[in-house]
Amino acid sequence: MSGSGSGSGGGEPSASASLDWKFSQVFGERAAGEEVQEVDIISAIEFDKSGDHLATGDRGGRVVLFERTDTKDHGINRREMESMDYSVSRHPEFRYKTEFQSHEPEFDYLKSLEIEEKINKIKWCQTANSSLFLLSTNDKTIKFWKVQEKKIKKISEMNMDASISNSTKPNIANGGYADRFSGSLSDDLSFPPGGISSLRLPVVTSNETSLVARCRRVYAHAHDYHINSISQNSDGETFISADDLRINLWNLEISNQSFNIVDVKPQNMEDLTEVITSAEFHPSHCNTLAYSSSKGSIRLIDLRQSALCDSHAKLFEEQEAPGSRSFFTEIIASISDIKFARDGRYILSRDYMTLKLWDINMDSGPVATFQVHEYLRPKLCDLYENDSIFDKFECCLSGDGKRVATGSYSNLFRVFGCSPGSAEATTLEASKNPTRRQVQTPSRLSKPMSGNVVRRGSESPGVDSNGNSFDFTTKLLHLAWHPSENSIACAAANSLYMYYA
Repeated sequence: MSGSGSGSGGGEPSASASLDWKFSQVFGERAAGEEVQEVDIISAIEFDKSGDHLATGDRGGRVVLFERTDTKDHGINRREMESMDYSVSRHPEFRYKTEFQSHEPEFDYLKSLEIEEKINKIKWCQTANSSLFLLSTNDKTIKFWKVQEKKIKKISEMNMDASISNSTKPNIANGGYADRFSGSLSDDLSFPPGGISSLRLPVVTSNETSLVARCRRVYAHAHDYHINSISQNSDGETFISADDLRINLWNLEISNQSFNIVDVKPQNMEDLTEVITSAEFHPSHCNTLAYSSSKGSIRLIDLRQSALCDSHAKLFEEQEAPGSRSFFTEIIASISDIKFARDGRYILSRDYMTLKLWDINMDSGPVATFQVHEYLRPKLCDLYENDSIFDKFECCLSGDGKRVATGSYSNLFRVFGCSPGSAEATTLEASKNPTRRQVQTPSRLSKPMSGNVVRRGSESPGVDSNGNSFDFTTKLLHLAWHPSENSIACAAANSLYMYYA
């Protein structure tokens, strides 16, 4: 993978002003007409808490790590970064660091089931002694990785006289060793009278360093269904893994047992009405986590209330408008991703058509709804026929909580402002020359019991931002926002694009 970049820093936009996004870098960009291999398609993206490292996972089971270079080049340390004004536009530069094979294809002989090597999620853990730690998972198995720099030891010099060393080499072909072990030394191993004055011990040096990825633990055999989420707790010791019907709690140090905290499996599988689609720990409260369902609801659970959290502390769901139900209503209501805001006050959710922002203190409805691609509503039948309606788009929030972002088709992604009074709605294409369009005319619809619901960003039907017909084969499912800057990393097929504002 190689990186390329362009662009320069801009001014200081106000909180309500729309950001001017610029292309920063691309890694793994394919040439025109080059066919993308299935195994190279990126399936997970994650920044670490510092924002100095970025990890991607792909369908081939590989994890690729990138590290930030512009802060090192200018001698800026982490404390200075945190004290800088968030609104100041900077041009972050990343470079390829290392990669390793995290998962291999497997076969479950008991169930006659092939297990793909595809990485579903990556989560960074706390760093220690300059080593990096991360969790990665495919459909069935979670692995805990440690990546550290190790010095390569090399024998730099033997300190022997070349003429003598050549003359004293054992001649294996002529039986030098055989003679030695039979009790007599051959001529090849004879030493000159008085010994070899130039013979010294070899000198070992370790100037070069190499990055080594080592699998510390494997957490397996705990899920009957495909793992869709992993999330580390703020206590730094535990994490959860979620599949369609269960959420398990693990201790990082213990790989052979986990504790089942949520089980929505009915006694009779014919009674199954919803499945778990995503789960995440609260960023600072180690007893709180949220999970979403295929029915469009989010449940907040408190581990202090009960060891088995089948009953929730809070339920967030939007009431269906009367008369609006159709065959596709339940399918497009399914939440594909949820993310806590950095302060833990808000939860962002993504369903097929919209982004919704929820206040955890207000369970009557979302505080804002953002239309991602409303013009696709007349095409739902086509999207169902080609299975695109089941695509799982991710979402992310800026570190200051003022903006949200998610992907769409034709490799587009959308950025919305969620500050009070903001009308920001920007559409960009994942390419070196991103097209952008500001959609300014939000309509505010009041709703009983839930304050103002903001609906923004409806686009012209039938065309993308270039005026071309919409392409369902290219889609931007995975993206991540830098934790402390206006910088977004997103995946279009096998390419990793980075933007800043």
